[in-house]
Amino acid sequence: MRRRAILIGPVTALIGGVIPRAVRARAPTLPVIGYLGSETPERAASRLEAFRGGLADTGFVEGRDVAIAFRWADGRYERLPALAKELAGSGIAVLVAPGGAPVVLAARAATETIPIVFEMGGDPVVLGVVDDLARPRGNLTGVSSLSVEVSNKRLELMRELFPTSAALAVAVNPTSPTASSQVAGLRASAGTLGLQLHVLEASREDEFETLSTAPRRLGVPGLVFTSDPFFAYRSAHLAILVSRHGLPAITQSRDFPIAGGLLSYGGDFTQTHRQAGHYAGRLLRGEKPRDLPVQLVTKVELFANVRAATRLGVTLPPSILSSADVVIE
Repeated sequence: MRRRAILIGPVTALIGGVIPRAVRARAPTLPVIGYLGSETPERAASRLEAFRGGLADTGFVEGRDVAIAFRWADGRYERLPALAKELAGSGIAVLVAPGGAPVVLAARAATETIPIVFEMGGDPVVLGVVDDLARPRGNLTGVSSLSVEVSNKRLELMRELFPTSAALAVAVNPTSPTASSQVAGLRASAGTLGLQLHVLEASREDEFETLSTAPRRLGVPGLVFTSDPFFAYRSAHLAILVSRHGLPAITQSRDFPIAGGLLSYGGDFTQTHRQAGHYAGRLLRGEKPRDLPVQLVTKVELFANVRAATRLGVTLPPSILSSADVVIE
């Protein structure tokens, strides 16, 4: 009886659901991507879908071939450095830093060895993220839409809407690393257009109400948002507020006119996030960041909401309607 018990013991254990230690040791371990998000998974849902699509293009499906460890800052940029260090110390294979300069700068400060894929709107060379676009060297590569560079064009579009206005307002997040350069560029552009520029600051959602009412108090007809993930991820909220206060405005994200705002002009975030996912997959396969050139997604899209224009009592000029990629009627 004793010999029989010894012979059937392991089989009984397996049938009973207890996996022997030797079998457990042979179970495969999935590689882990660390994902440093500046917002929340709800606000980033469409961008996450694009990222996962790019990852799948290289053969990696979350839960099957790779695991993703997320850390979210909920719009509080000051939390990003600690979250980046937490991810870097958790044994991840690749660190993904999407959503703009604050995220990638925090990721770069957290590790010099783990491969990093960034997604941003600013110029990564100007910001000191990489030395060269073609050969990034270091442990970083990624994709940029250069959407920060088109803030001036938003001012020009608003000028087309109000050609006789002497002044316009711009919204800037003072905590953004690109804030000063964008404001400097906008001031120069305003001078060329013969405009006075009122700079309004907002870095918290509880400041949006004042941001939406200040232009009217200043006697200016429209508001131009600078490029910043903090504004882009809150497009729906901003669209509701400016509509309530009858304020024509233009932002970088298509989500703004889709939610009822007037205009948007900026890069296609679905392309940049999909490319970031593609690069993350290539790094998981063993390629080195230094061998992956920084990708520039140069497509810039203009969305115009005719229904919003009617509601606001403004007329979109033919120059805007004819050049718009999407007209919402």
